[in-house]
Amino acid sequence: MATILALETSCDETSAAVVRDRTVLSNIVASQIELHQRFGGVVPELASRQHVISLGPVLEAALSQSQISWADIDAVAATCAPGLVGALLVGVSAGKTLAMVHQKPFIGVHHLEGHLYAAYLTQPELQPPFLCLLVSGGHTSLVLVRRCGDYQILGQTRDDAAGEAFDKVARLLGLGYPGGPVIDRLAQQGNPSAFSLPEGNISLPEGGYHPYDTSFSGLKTAVLRLVERLQAAGALPTADLAASFQATVARVLTKRAIACALDHQVPTLVVGGGVAANSGLRSHLTVAAAEQGITVLFPPLAYCTDNAAMIACAAAEHFEHGHRSPLTLGSQSRLPVTAAMDLYH
Repeated sequence: MATILALETSCDETSAAVVRDRTVLSNIVASQIELHQRFGGVVPELASRQHVISLGPVLEAALSQSQISWADIDAVAATCAPGLVGALLVGVSAGKTLAMVHQKPFIGVHHLEGHLYAAYLTQPELQPPFLCLLVSGGHTSLVLVRRCGDYQILGQTRDDAAGEAFDKVARLLGLGYPGGPVIDRLAQQGNPSAFSLPEGNISLPEGGYHPYDTSFSGLKTAVLRLVERLQAAGALPTADLAASFQATVARVLTKRAIACALDHQVPTLVVGGGVAANSGLRSHLTVAAAEQGITVLFPPLAYCTDNAAMIACAAAEHFEHGHRSPLTLGSQSRLPVTAAMDLYH
């Protein structure tokens, strides 16, 4: 397979990587968490400015660590959608410039495709079809991967994404930003059965519930009401609240992912996105998948959050299929993963 240099600047991580034959030669990530922490979330304008500052050193480090020259690189890739438009523009502009200067093909990559293919980096024998549970700060979906560029969304959130729910609940509990890692750590000290919380089932017009779609806004509201009641009583068992919330999210996602895999007779379930790093989800899903004879694959923690290695891996797949992006390609804040092929000639 090809050797790809990729850039990722869709939100608040500036990353550059070189990947060859699904082997990571380098993957440099500069996080902006400290920059945005005092605001309780990502500030788009600050993120864009920081990408401009960080991209040069990150790119230089990635090339140096890979120990290859430009002659060895087959194509340049960059995340072009979805994400923060200003942030995306930094990476897309840099990627297209590098492609022109070094006379390499340019490949624009859908950010969610990167998460779909992150497991390839440590499971090189993985091949479609497979089902992907994609859970991050901005997305929660069940995606059937038929082949490169051919995706079907079988389930999705109707409101908050799972990662967004973690951030909001962490704020309610006074735990700061980002919420996922701190809730995960605190949950280890709590009782996951301490509080009963709603799973957010989606009612169907003809009766019953949608088997794969999720809703986390009701769960977030339930935690808010519970916190208000406990604070009024003078006690806030933060660890038990964190554990109960995390267990509920893990149970909801596991239930739907396993049901979807069984119904569509897909024996392999891949998990991607930042929430794939959550220990509660990993535990619930691993046990449930084993009981049903389903193979479940989690990327290493380094490839769960946004990184350029996963973007390079997705780009390599497209490169091998002859897909190229025009140098007129822009950045888009919204684009369904089912429209990923719109990025190519």
